[in-house]
Amino acid sequence: MLRPRIIPCLLVKEKGLVKTVNFKDPKYVGDPINAVRIFNEKEVDELMIIDIDASAENREPDYKMIEHWASECRMPLCYGGGIKSVEQARRIFALGVEKVAISSAAVQNPKLIKEISESVGSQSVVVVVDVRKKLLGGYEMSILNGKKTINKNVFDFIEEAEKLGAGEIIINNIDLDGKMKGYDMVLAEKVRAKTTLPLTILGGAGSLEDIGELIKKLRIIGAAAGSLFVFKGKYKAVLINYPSPNLKDELIKKYL
Repeated sequence: MLRPRIIPCLLVKEKGLVKTVNFKDPKYVGDPINAVRIFNEKEVDELMIIDIDASAENREPDYKMIEHWASECRMPLCYGGGIKSVEQARRIFALGVEKVAISSAAVQNPKLIKEISESVGSQSVVVVVDVRKKLLGGYEMSILNGKKTINKNVFDFIEEAEKLGAGEIIINNIDLDGKMKGYDMVLAEKVRAKTTLPLTILGGAGSLEDIGELIKKLRIIGAAAGSLFVFKGKYKAVLINYPSPNLKDELIKKYL
C-alpha cells in the first residue's frame, strides 16, 4: 500500500551542510555525512541531497562526494545539482543513488527529461520546479538558485515534464524557503490537479502538523522539509531530527 513519504532535504554548499532563507544567505549547519548517519538511525523514508553550487557554477556534480554519501546512506537517496546529461546521470546511478533530481537543466532543455528517463527508467527521474509568486498574482519559475526567472507557465511545464517521462515532480516555493510558516496549500492543490505523477511539496514546513495538513489535503504525497529536520526550537538550535517510526505512523493515521 502506498503511503505518504516524509523526506528531509539537505542543501550542500562547498561540501558543507547549509540552510537558506528564500534561497539566500546559506548558513552552515554541519557535515552532510553526519546528517546522513543520523537519518539512517532514524529510519527516514527517503533522503534528498542538493548541491546548490553545481548548476549555479556550471560545473559537473562532485562524484566523489556523491559516492561518499551513497555508501553511507541506508535509505533511498535522491541527488540533485549540476546534472546536464544522460552520461552524468548514469554515472551517479552507478554510485548507488536511486533517483536524480534535475531542475535548471530540465527547464532549459526539456528533452533531457526524455533522454534520461529512456536511459535509466522514468521512476528514477525527478523534476524539481522552483517557483515564486508574481507581484500581480500567479506563479513564475526560476532557475539557478532563484537567480534567473523563466518565462514559462509553471503548470504547462509540469504537464510537459510528465509527457517527456518524468517519474516524479517536486514543487519548491522559494518564497517559503526557510520560513517555517507552513506549505503553500493553494500551489500544492493546483499542481496536484495538473499531474498524476508522484508529487513532493517542498518549502515552508515548520512543524509535523504542517506535514499532517498536507497529507490531509492531498493524501498520498511526498512532504519534504529542510529547516524542520535540521533545527529545533524557537531559537533554531542545530539538531538533526526526524519523527520516530511510531510517531510517524500516528501522524499519518491521524491525517490520512
